[in-house]
Amino acid sequence: MGNSALKAHLETSQKTGVFQLTGKSLPEFPEELQRLTANLRTVDLSNNKIEVLPAFIGNFQHLKSLTINSNKLTNLPNEIGKLKKLETLLLNGNQLQKLPSSFGQLKALRTLSLSGNQFREFPSGLGTLRQLDVLDLSKNHIQAVPAEVADLQAIEINLNQNQISVLHPDVSRCPRLKVLRLEENCLELSSIPVTILTDSQVSLLSVEGNLFEVKKLRDLDGYDKYMERFTATKKKFA
Repeated sequence: MGNSALKAHLETSQKTGVFQLTGKSLPEFPEELQRLTANLRTVDLSNNKIEVLPAFIGNFQHLKSLTINSNKLTNLPNEIGKLKKLETLLLNGNQLQKLPSSFGQLKALRTLSLSGNQFREFPSGLGTLRQLDVLDLSKNHIQAVPAEVADLQAIEINLNQNQISVLHPDVSRCPRLKVLRLEENCLELSSIPVTILTDSQVSLLSVEGNLFEVKKLRDLDGYDKYMERFTATKKKFA
């Protein structure tokens, strides 16, 4: 894309605080954006060919929303942890396998979407994100949900279309978890911790497409208790 077109985008962004440049086959994160570190609140660079997020991303101290869906990112720089005001981070459809150690510093983060990446393990270090409401890890290669998931503050966790066969019972200790999506995984009925039904806040447990018939859930201890929460939530939104 020509310099004049980019220049026009930059001028608009200076006024609006929003930079959106999608589907333009950009090979890299535009260096010119560094001029707008004081202005930018929202950046959307989806459907490009960006392979690397530069270290200067850490300079966008006022950034609230960063969307880089459907690119070619294989990792994230440590500097991303400097985005203290970031509330929404959407990185679906990339090639990420892990998150940097600084990730837990994103204290304002509310929505984290990493669907369609290359994660084989549940990312660690998310328990410090006290504002996190929604975590989407669908369409990865995750095989187990570990004990440390109990530290997450998320209200909804989406793990659809992974390879999960192990679900640690501590998932029932997530303090705010209401929606747990586990469709199209490798779970046996015996892999579902009964504590999710009896002792958790979960009011929507979605398990279609696993290695058991969904109606068999009714045979588990605590199913009635789960259904009470499910029905109460349904009524609230009716």
